[in-house]
Amino acid sequence: MRSETVFKLAFNRALDMIGVAGVRSRIPSENALKLELQTSRTTVRKVLGELQKRGLLTHSSGGWHVSRRPRKSDYFPELETVATSAQVESKFMDWILRGDRRAGELINGLELARQFGVSTNAIREYLNRFSRFGLIERRPNSSWIIRGFTREFALELFEVREMFETRSALTFALQPDAAHSWKALRRLQSEHRALLRNISERYHDFSGLDERFHRLINGASGNRFIFDFHDVISLIFHYHYQWNKVDEKQRNRLAILEHLDYIEALLSRDPKRIEAACKRHLSSARKTLLASVRTPGKDTPMAEHEA
Repeated sequence: MRSETVFKLAFNRALDMIGVAGVRSRIPSENALKLELQTSRTTVRKVLGELQKRGLLTHSSGGWHVSRRPRKSDYFPELETVATSAQVESKFMDWILRGDRRAGELINGLELARQFGVSTNAIREYLNRFSRFGLIERRPNSSWIIRGFTREFALELFEVREMFETRSALTFALQPDAAHSWKALRRLQSEHRALLRNISERYHDFSGLDERFHRLINGASGNRFIFDFHDVISLIFHYHYQWNKVDEKQRNRLAILEHLDYIEALLSRDPKRIEAACKRHLSSARKTLLASVRTPGKDTPMAEHEA
């Protein structure tokens, strides 16, 4: 159930938080935890109750205090903290990329549901998000068809992306030191460095890392419309240009280096440095995206549809 997924994710974030705080440290108020754990007050109370039950927290007139440091066994498995919608998104993006899908190709909803191990409703809800943009068109009998998009569409989409991500990146830097996002950013930094060392063999793995990196940044905005827009961003900016296989390895290597500069800027908390790194990286992404949108009849990675 979604509610259990939300609880388990918030619980794991709380474990990270108290691990940083240390034994005998005081835990913030419920209102502060609501923002820190990115969840509702009801879930916060459930998390506090479970932490107390496991002996991680104690409560007194002075509030909540850390009783012991969390152990690895206290954490819920990562698979249990990922919502079904997120699982569908991850698997669908991988299916798109690894399968080298093209415009005009049919998507069988029933087949995907079996392949991904989810319900047909989950597939339908996910694909419906893109139908209003004309990227995917619904057909009878649980099938869909992949559509392309125009250069004008790409430019409009990029303009919105730049506004959203610049705002999110600046907001990211305002988070408190104990925020879960800083630990996640450090972890992504290590993953980028590891991938760079093995770029020749693992350059295909960059797409998933790219998606998680930008999702983390946009998540700092706390804006539901930016969250929703990120799904479209994932499909287009993080996957569509991969269908242009020319210089893919070199492009991904350059993007990793830009990400590492971007991460260093975020860690510096310097607004000017952050904005410059963000715009520099998005400028490269824009060029890569536009290079993948060719005119019809010239071996387009994804043929354009008429606006």
